[in-house]
Amino acid sequence: MFRVGTTSYILPDDILPNVEYLAPRVDDVELVLFETDEHGGNLPDAALRAKLIALAEQHDLTYTVHLPLDLRLGDGGAATDLSLVKARRVIEATCDLRPYAYTAHLDGVLLMQNPTAAELASWQANALRALETVLEWLDRPELLCVENIERWDPAAFAPVVDALPVGLTADVGHFWLQGTDPLAFLERWADRVRVVHLHGIAARDHASLVHVPAKRLDPMVDYLRQRFEGVLTLEVFNGNDLESSLEALQASLERTP
Repeated sequence: MFRVGTTSYILPDDILPNVEYLAPRVDDVELVLFETDEHGGNLPDAALRAKLIALAEQHDLTYTVHLPLDLRLGDGGAATDLSLVKARRVIEATCDLRPYAYTAHLDGVLLMQNPTAAELASWQANALRALETVLEWLDRPELLCVENIERWDPAAFAPVVDALPVGLTADVGHFWLQGTDPLAFLERWADRVRVVHLHGIAARDHASLVHVPAKRLDPMVDYLRQRFEGVLTLEVFNGNDLESSLEALQASLERTP
């Protein structure tokens, strides 16, 4: 069955205390990394990587990594945009961890502006080249997993995904926010989805699964149990939401034997 994971921001602390806390509790940790001029960064150095590798070996733990910025080409089509520069730094800082997947957003600003067919085709070509750039830094193309976001239709990137041997991260909560059926997406891309993000929607996004009605949660969990062998990330960001989400997930599994 799938491996259950969550984010590296469950405790209000750095990456290592989070992974130490989570390693006995989950199968995978999504490393949410950043690098800013104002607040510094949390990219793991060699010492931290050694500790993370040791924890992974001790607990049969895997890591997924979320790239920090929406990927795009620079002006004039050059592969110099900050999103690509930071993506490369993150990949170089984490490759020793042998991540199960690198989740990436594509820059979809144009898709929210009712693009013409020609504009959409140009966007798809640029997105493809941006992904090709990132693939040069990875040993296996399926490790790069393009994620759907709630602000635009994932059908727009279907030709890009079809043209490259990349993987997919299916964010179920984003589909729910759009009012669309995530099961249709999972069926369409069953052989490409390596990671699924699952979370509830309440006063804010990325809330506990307790906010998801059983009639919505159970068909999803049943599908994943039968068809999915990748990483299911409970994409929440505090201890209460994690514990209640784990309980909701277990209750759903028990309702759908």
